Amino acid sequence: MRQRWIFTFLGLIFLIVGQPVQSETETVPFVAGFDRFARHDELEPHAGGQLLISELSCVACHPSQRSELQPKRGPRLTGAGNHLQQKWIREFLAAPQITKAGTTMPDVLHGLPPEKKQQTITALTAFLAAQQSAYPEIKATGANPVPHEFWKKGNVEQGQELYHKIGCVACHEPDESYEPGETKISPSDKMLAQLDPEDIKELGLAAAVRPVNSVPHGSLPAKYTAKSLTFFLLNPEQTRPAGRMPQLKLKAVEAADIAAYLLRNQTESQTTEESATATDLVAEGEQLFVELKCVNCHDAKKLKPSQFAQPLAKLKPAASTSCLHAARKNMPAYPLDQQQQTAIEQTLASLPDQNPASPKQQLDFQVLQLNCYACHERDKRGGVGFNRKPYFETAAHVDLGDEGRIPPTLTGIGYKLQKKWLSKVLNGSGDIRPHMQARMPVFPKQQVSALPTAFEKVDGKAQLPDSKVFPNHDKLASSGRIMLETGCIQCHPIRGESMPGVVGTDLGDVTNRVHPGWFREFLLDPASLKPRTRMPTFFPGGQSQNKGLLDGNVDQQIAALWGYLKAGSKQPLPEKILEAKSKNYELVPDKRPIVLRTFMQEAGTHAIAVGLPEKVNFAFDAEQVRPALAWKGRFLDAQGTWFIRFAPPADPLGSKAILFPAGAPVALLKNQQQSWPTYSPDANELQFRGYRVDAAGIPTFLYRCGKVDIEDRFEATDKQTLKRSLTIKGNQKSSESETLWFRGLAGKTLKQLNATTMQNQAGLQVSVSPELAKADVLRKHDNQADWIFPVPAAEKTTIEVTYQW
Repeated sequence: MRQRWIFTFLGLIFLIVGQPVQSETETVPFVAGFDRFARHDELEPHAGGQLLISELSCVACHPSQRSELQPKRGPRLTGAGNHLQQKWIREFLAAPQITKAGTTMPDVLHGLPPEKKQQTITALTAFLAAQQSAYPEIKATGANPVPHEFWKKGNVEQGQELYHKIGCVACHEPDESYEPGETKISPSDKMLAQLDPEDIKELGLAAAVRPVNSVPHGSLPAKYTAKSLTFFLLNPEQTRPAGRMPQLKLKAVEAADIAAYLLRNQTESQTTEESATATDLVAEGEQLFVELKCVNCHDAKKLKPSQFAQPLAKLKPAASTSCLHAARKNMPAYPLDQQQQTAIEQTLASLPDQNPASPKQQLDFQVLQLNCYACHERDKRGGVGFNRKPYFETAAHVDLGDEGRIPPTLTGIGYKLQKKWLSKVLNGSGDIRPHMQARMPVFPKQQVSALPTAFEKVDGKAQLPDSKVFPNHDKLASSGRIMLETGCIQCHPIRGESMPGVVGTDLGDVTNRVHPGWFREFLLDPASLKPRTRMPTFFPGGQSQNKGLLDGNVDQQIAALWGYLKAGSKQPLPEKILEAKSKNYELVPDKRPIVLRTFMQEAGTHAIAVGLPEKVNFAFDAEQVRPALAWKGRFLDAQGTWFIRFAPPADPLGSKAILFPAGAPVALLKNQQQSWPTYSPDANELQFRGYRVDAAGIPTFLYRCGKVDIEDRFEATDKQTLKRSLTIKGNQKSSESETLWFRGLAGKTLKQLNATTMQNQAGLQVSVSPELAKADVLRKHDNQADWIFPVPAAEKTTIEVTYQW
């Protein structure tokens, strides 16, 4: 359930800092860094004004040579015609802040007479509607299945789950109806929750508990179609090269799910396609696009800006009329509040006297622009907002503390990480925290390519090579293997291998990630570099706890660890991991079911094996979306799954195994004689959506067929049979010509035992309810017999089946 302490504490926050600034800024441009820090005097002088000048793209029209003021610029409009809805374009041009509260787009048409304004909007919309670009082809891989027209098959519930778990809510508004999983409160947050408002003020902790306002979405259903929003989420850089909306490494089906969730309230009237407009109107719109200086901020049709306003350095901040207030009809109008206006005016007034930004100021400013502070703390600034922490979770809710679920600090990151590795992280290929639900986003290369060097320059102490930090470390590697046994392997995998249940960061390639100097300093005193870490101190007071290894010499022991980890596969795994791999790992579902994802001969590489305490087991093929086999007695041995790379498929340990019929359990058929579809990875009607486990430990498999959502649950009876319940939600008719059917059984031959029970040649018996049996169809196709049933057309239907063998 949602953590009540959050909301109790938010009541205190409002007493301390007042209501969030959101209500005040809903009709003014929203710039995350300004709203969170500059409004509370937490930035250096003029940094707030510089940020607004950059994010409002002032320099797109008012030239300046200062690099920190270069404009963010608006989105590319080269595909606006088939990516944005025309009605929304017209409304946005007419009133940007009303159509999307918080937009940084100024009103460029405010000074036109009503009739002229409408004509201008019509022409501009015609021009933008003519800007068409093809959607890219998304190629399927084993890890990224791409169903046909996947953007039409998004699942709202799955999208809501992803939106709240992978990091979207670090910047955007969480849904009040969504309840995050339970997470253990950190001691520091618990302390904050116990302080009264006066204490929080007196201790200077208001910033730590202040709610972080959200980057507005605007009306997404009015702006996008399911297809255009899905493709935008897959590659935001294509439209927004400034990188303020990064990519979250979504699979095609994940993007479709999130789009479905964000567009869940969309009506048919919001997706009406409009006819093409006249060529002369498009030409008029193109001319206006240049004349109104839209081209200064937006790319469209390879047009180039040719008109610029007065240089930024020559502007008069105290002018009675400007873009900032009382804009004349030929000026863009920004509806700034007084605080924003003052910040820009003060920055403009001080430009002649400002020294060039220092490397630290440049770095801080770029981190501010990209809003890295939404997730990461650096030098006691930013980090996940207190009101958003409950949404940051670990996989399976494993308790690893805040450092296991909250993105890591950026304080001293240039000293910690090697530049090459930091580049990999920023380019999206440096994931080392599989336990963390939030994903490290990928920013456009041109926006982050300079960051690794900047972090190193600002944070880096004198970095020495490992030969200087750890002399002779290569000769100490075997001792390092012994050192790892003292505690490291209890929390960390090594080269993908680990003790059972270990889910921490893999140390296998740590020597390619961190600087040797940082490694040494961290092992000597973890808390000095990572406050509140759970990493224990193995060298308290600089003394070794293992006096018998290398004579207790601390420097040599740390060098030995580095040497072992750097040697990689040239050194054997630690002895305890090897011992663990050699043991018997038979899984015994004694009091609760056991769910194991594994490889199985009959259930494929996406097998989900379930062992039940009643000594009845089954495996579900998540790739083909079907139950694959069942057996009785002993369950499985997990050694190969847990420890052996490229392991042979797991075999059932029990007896009396039976195969379920190949093919999908449900299908859309045009008539009852149509052949049952065979599985094809490129044209599978079923989309597997995962599974959930109930309080009894039994999984329910979730999948979709067309527009229908299906929940599929198996449980054992006291007679060692399997009872299956399929709950089917949604309209069962995909179209007037197709009906959803359930297949109860298939085989070379089928024998009817009674009115509700059928048996195939393998001995698998299937029983259905008398009501369902009344509508059965027994048919034969190409030496294959099918026993099928039409699914009743209702918003929710449950089918119950019993399997016996």
